[in-house]
This record gives sequence, structure tokens and C-alpha cells, in this order.
Amino acid sequence: MNNNTLSSKPHYPILDGLRGVAAIMVVAFHIFEAHATSYLDQVINHGYLAVDFFFLLSGFVIAYAYDDRWDKMSIGNFFKRRLIRLQPMVIMGMIIGALLFYFQGSTILWPKLMEVPVWKVLLTMVIGFTLIPLPPSLDIRGWAEMHPLNGPGWSLFYEYIANILYGLFVRKFSKTVLSILVFISGCALIHLAITSPNGYLVGGWSLNTEHIHIGFARMMYPFFAGILLFRMGELIQVKNAFFWSSLLVIIALAMPRIGGSEHIWYNGIYDSAVVILFFPLVIFIAASGEIKNKFSSRVCKFFGDISYPIYITHYPIIYIYTAWVVNNKIKFSEAYPISILVLLSCVAIAYACLKLYDIPVRKWISSKVFQK
Repeated sequence: MNNNTLSSKPHYPILDGLRGVAAIMVVAFHIFEAHATSYLDQVINHGYLAVDFFFLLSGFVIAYAYDDRWDKMSIGNFFKRRLIRLQPMVIMGMIIGALLFYFQGSTILWPKLMEVPVWKVLLTMVIGFTLIPLPPSLDIRGWAEMHPLNGPGWSLFYEYIANILYGLFVRKFSKTVLSILVFISGCALIHLAITSPNGYLVGGWSLNTEHIHIGFARMMYPFFAGILLFRMGELIQVKNAFFWSSLLVIIALAMPRIGGSEHIWYNGIYDSAVVILFFPLVIFIAASGEIKNKFSSRVCKFFGDISYPIYITHYPIIYIYTAWVVNNKIKFSEAYPISILVLLSCVAIAYACLKLYDIPVRKWISSKVFQK
């Protein structure tokens, strides 16, 4: 087999579907966030933990896809494959963010947004194509985001760092060394969650010391725990695995705030337990199941197909929705028809991007880069 033409392994269809369920929960979380008065009354209160779930799932899938291929694949080819998989939709997310930027005006949230010159938006977009974090001088929104046109780009930045660490070093680690790394990273994650001023695992999107610490802590444990889970897991047979694993993820993300304002650190314990113990169990259950009928297979495929596109393209639409809600002081009881439309629009845009852009572009690039 040519070093550049590794055959594709079959996917875990239930894991693909589960990723889509979590991505839909992220969109719903951000919709409800527009109506929240604080982190205490946020509906789908722990939706932010979907990012940590994605890191864990990515580690598991990366280990499955590449751990046994290094005798046939160079590090350069590994990085090329990861770039081809992720980068086209990063670019599309930034383009959508730029196109919708001037529709997101809010005199309360971003009072100077409409004054931003077009050249600065375009420069922010072009730099965003590379996922290089933007300096404060290009903070055109005012939320101190490293990618102000498309906030979720921060997690892809750390995803790339995780892939680089895996390709250069971690792929060579024994189970013992990897276990030590995961243990230390888990301790760091627990410390972050419990000592956080608001008692939660939120942050990572700014280019400052505090958020860089949060970003690395949120990436290191779940990503490398996912690799360890794959290497150590002996799968069993679980019936209705997609249903049960999806239900567990939804429950974990929708759980109301733990401890209230009196015992903030209680919520930090919950966040730590979910990421360190609960999410690995969910992925183990999902990986242990099988798809028994065509309907379930189609559902998992659809959710899996849109999972990454919807995650990386939905937030520019959320900016518009949030500005509309805040400017007009609209309650969710009044806004829910529009919120449903927003959710459906995010799904439709993601699916269109997938079929009309992402798949054709990745196929074309792969044919050029990995020619026989």
C-alpha cells in the first residue's frame, strides 16, 4: 500500500451519531443562553461540557483511526489528513461569521460593532482561516474572543494542539506513561473546576493567561483520556446503545446548576465527575453497541454528518439571535418560535455546507495531496 493512500477504517456509527446529539445540544444551549440572567438560571445548564465531551470523543477516534498505522504513515501525512478533515469547515465558519457580522448589531452587547471598518472584518476573517489567535487590537466584537467572527474556533485551536502533541509524542507513549499523563491532567482539571470563581469548566476562548490555562486544562485530560480509553477498553455488547448513550449525554448537559450561589464549588465537583468519569462511560457504552436496522443507521449517519459542520457554523447565527433578544428584551416564552427556526436554520446551513462544500472540497484536496 502506498504511504499516501491508507484505506479508511469503518466508523463507529453510534459515536458519530452521539457527536451529532451533543452538537445539537450545544446549539440549544447557546439559544437559551441569550435569555439567561446568569449562569445559575441558564437552561441546559451544563451545555458547555459538550466541548469536553468532543475532546474525549476526538481522542478515542484518533487512537482508533491512527494508532496502528504509523508503520505505513509519516507524521507529515498524519497532519495533512487532520488538516484536510478539519480546516475546510474552519474557513467556512469564518466566512459565514464575516458575512453575518453587520447583522449582529446590539447597542447593549456590542455598541461599536457597526463602526468596525470592512477591511478590519476581512483581515480578521483571513487570519481566522489559519486559526491563529487574534491579538486584542483585532477584537472587533469586544468579547475578548481569540476568534471574534466565530467564537467556537477557540476549541478547534486546542484540538489542533492536541493533534500535534499526539502526532509528535503521545502516540509513542506506553499505557503506563499515558496513564500518568491522564492522571496528572485529571488532577489539574479537578483543581480548575473546584477553584473556578463561578464553579464551572467554562473558558478558553481568550488569548490571556487565565483562558490559556483553562483551554489547556479542558483539552489535556479528555483528549488523552479518550486515547487511553481506546487502548485499554475491552468492549462488551450493549443493546440500544445509541438510545442510552444519547440519553445520558442529554441528561448530563441539561442538568440544572448544582449547589446554587451558596456552594459554588459543588458545581465544580459535578463538572469534574462528568468529564472524568461519566463521559468515558458514555463513550464506552456507545462504542460497545451495534446498529441493527436501517432507520437507526440513517439517524446516526445524519447526526454524525452534521455534527462538525453545525458546531463550527452555528455561532454567527447565535450572535444575531442574541442581539435580537437583548435589544428587544424578549423572553423565551415569546421567542420560542424564532428559537426553533434558528435551530432548524443551523441544521440546514450545516447540511448544505457539508454537501455543497465540505465533502467536495475534502475529496478534491485529498485527490491532489494523496495521489497514487
